[in-house]
Amino acid sequence: MEQEIGFCRTSDGLTIAYAAVGEGSPVVYASGWPTQMEKEWESESSRSFLESLAEGCQLIRYDMRGSGLSDRDTNDFSLETLTRDLDAVIDHLSLDKFDLMSMGMLAGPVAMQYAAEHPEKVRRLVLSSPFIRGAEMISPKRRHALVDYVSNFGMPFTQFTDDPEMDMATVRDVQERQDVAASTKVQGALLEMAFGINVEHLVDKITLPTLIFHAKKDGIPFKQGRELASRLPDVKFIPLEGSSSAAQSQADLKVREIRQFLGLAPLAKASPAAQDINTILFTDIVGSTALTQRLGDEKAREVLREHERIVREQLSTYDGAEVKTMGDGFMASFGSASGALECAISMQKAFGAYNESAEEPVRIRIGLNAGEPIAEDDPDGRGDLFGTAVILAARIAAKAGGGEILVSNVVRQLVAGRSFLFNDRGDTELRGFEDPVRVYEVRWRE
Repeated sequence: MEQEIGFCRTSDGLTIAYAAVGEGSPVVYASGWPTQMEKEWESESSRSFLESLAEGCQLIRYDMRGSGLSDRDTNDFSLETLTRDLDAVIDHLSLDKFDLMSMGMLAGPVAMQYAAEHPEKVRRLVLSSPFIRGAEMISPKRRHALVDYVSNFGMPFTQFTDDPEMDMATVRDVQERQDVAASTKVQGALLEMAFGINVEHLVDKITLPTLIFHAKKDGIPFKQGRELASRLPDVKFIPLEGSSSAAQSQADLKVREIRQFLGLAPLAKASPAAQDINTILFTDIVGSTALTQRLGDEKAREVLREHERIVREQLSTYDGAEVKTMGDGFMASFGSASGALECAISMQKAFGAYNESAEEPVRIRIGLNAGEPIAEDDPDGRGDLFGTAVILAARIAAKAGGGEILVSNVVRQLVAGRSFLFNDRGDTELRGFEDPVRVYEVRWRE
């Protein structure tokens, strides 16, 4: 993919630079903080994020006034003027119907204002860390101090990032691109303007389907995003861990949820061979043979289809690659141990919810191990994983009871520092292994 850059003029006479990438239904990416589109495209992490969003659609974004390739000779910043920048791009490209996405501090209010004023044009709305009342973000004393600091030194992005999935090289890359996108004077003016924004009057006018992301420890208070979600009639609210609202923060989750919300096809997953270290997950239905004997083949198959639906839904949500199904169980591979564990917990919770109203409850056991399996095609030409790491995961799963998740010590060590709880089940004899293996139970109900 390559982006194409163009220019248009706002109703108050400023030049705005925009870029389009991909083909298909238009998705407009509202600008909420100074950027520089060329440097953003040159950044490996940013480009990967943008290309993932643009697959199957036309992604349109722009540099807001005072920044990047747009007219930088201005000090006219308000919610109305920033909305003019967005309006200019949409009018220039003659977009009659499109999806609107916002990321960046001021993008939420800008997108909300446009959506409220032009409900006939916007199909769906995506908001990242939105806010309603800027004055409530921090105390007046801190507001003045922060505006003064940013006006002299720029927004200290690295001071507001707490995301274990963003390495420091990516954080520094974002900081450097912001520093060249606009002067510190412009950054300070935009921050001061943000604190004065109040879009209370717009909330009741937004009735279109809306997706909201908000980090729990974000500089923009989490309660503001949650309040907005509670007041919109057709909304999906996704809380994020950490504190960063940067676009690349938790990019895989955002891309997956945005694409699903916009009706775009899921991105193709990497094959198991693409990862050197894999976390292997096995599931198995407890008492499946007795279930079939009791219900008969046809009825039992209906229950198994529900089992398959729930498992595949969770694998898709947590980027798990289905390696194979064994009738009453699955084998899956993950590039992340924490992702695999979150998926396992979500599976057990999903089956718990299903069992509350199901005529035939389904109880599954889950086992996980991590290592370097051998990847090769099976006799039917499908990708498969083999080796000790895989066998150990299967043996651990076999030791679990219904509703349990058991993991090897390797998995427990890989997720150290995360918020998972474990019970030590001690050294466990596993069939085919000479030495006992330390096994831990995941306390997922807590």
